[in-house]
Amino acid sequence: MDSTETVTLANWRRSPWNRWAFHHVSELVPVAMIPTDPSRAKPLPEELVVPNRLPDGASIDQVLRETETDGFLVLRDGTLIYEWYANGLGADMPHIVFSISKSISAILAGILVGQGKLDPDAPVTRYIPEVAGSAYADATVRHVLDMTVSIDFDESYLDPHGAFARYREAMGWNPVADPARTPGLHPFLTTLPRGSGPHGERFHYVSPNSDLLGWIIERAGGRPYAELLSDLIWKPMGAAHDAYITIDKAGASRSAGGICTTLRDLARFGELLRRGGEGIVPRAWIDDILKNGDRGAWTRGDMAALLPEGRYRSKWYLTGNDHGAWTAIGIHGQWLYIDPQAKLVIAKFSSQALPVDDPVDFRLLKFFASIEGCLA
Repeated sequence: MDSTETVTLANWRRSPWNRWAFHHVSELVPVAMIPTDPSRAKPLPEELVVPNRLPDGASIDQVLRETETDGFLVLRDGTLIYEWYANGLGADMPHIVFSISKSISAILAGILVGQGKLDPDAPVTRYIPEVAGSAYADATVRHVLDMTVSIDFDESYLDPHGAFARYREAMGWNPVADPARTPGLHPFLTTLPRGSGPHGERFHYVSPNSDLLGWIIERAGGRPYAELLSDLIWKPMGAAHDAYITIDKAGASRSAGGICTTLRDLARFGELLRRGGEGIVPRAWIDDILKNGDRGAWTRGDMAALLPEGRYRSKWYLTGNDHGAWTAIGIHGQWLYIDPQAKLVIAKFSSQALPVDDPVDFRLLKFFASIEGCLA
């Protein structure tokens, strides 16, 4: 869009306004900065490649335009080989990553585990006693990490009146008619009711779990989320630009979906993980993600059709494909895809009209798997 006049808190996630809003989030919602250290920034070596046609005859540009892409980048063994931008996004502009924030949060949690500050098998109430009357009262941190909390909550993005709409009001992402009667994000989490089954039995995708994880991270780490992410990941990995995260009226971080970063820094984060953590993230935490995850819980869950051979561990999707690829996914078309066999990291920002579009997701998974041959 050429003008900000019609972009509001009421429409910023809807098309066409999202094409501007997704890389101007700080002008719409309060944020906390995630600073980097320019003196430690690591440049990305570049060796740009002219792409071939995809196996189905389409071009990369065609796929990107048809999937409402704002930015697309491919690293091969740490070298930038392809980069593409649209809709006013530039290489130095942060874009919201939505639920890729969950995956970043889980890596931050893994660092605290490695420091002995967080026990993934401990009860949630060890860190957040405030949830003792909620669905989390008898859940463990591992249940939260793996989305196996038994909780009565419907992740219904397009319902304007249900629990998810109230959740968005609590986090400050939707207009609020009466602020005095609307709880902040953390008080909202303490009200969520228990589901009917036991914890650990079934994958159930619920974003509040990951906002709770951010709260747990703050209690275990003893500092605000943004400070921890800055000092434990952003600065040591050599990010080139500051990132930021949306916060509610009390300053609670939206660790489930509010991180905004540049495309190159998101790819740097993926490369850090592809290389085993490089002493920043414990290798044991990455190995646990890659080797574990309950197949039974996944197949009984609500997203098994997306990855029939897949698993889910610590907020990451294991594709189950023959390259052992793993991925982080955000609504409206955000992706961080790691292919260890081909030594590829693929980052994609988008402003898709629909929060979830299954045919597009299936197409993109096939597209990512074909990139190695297309950019040979």
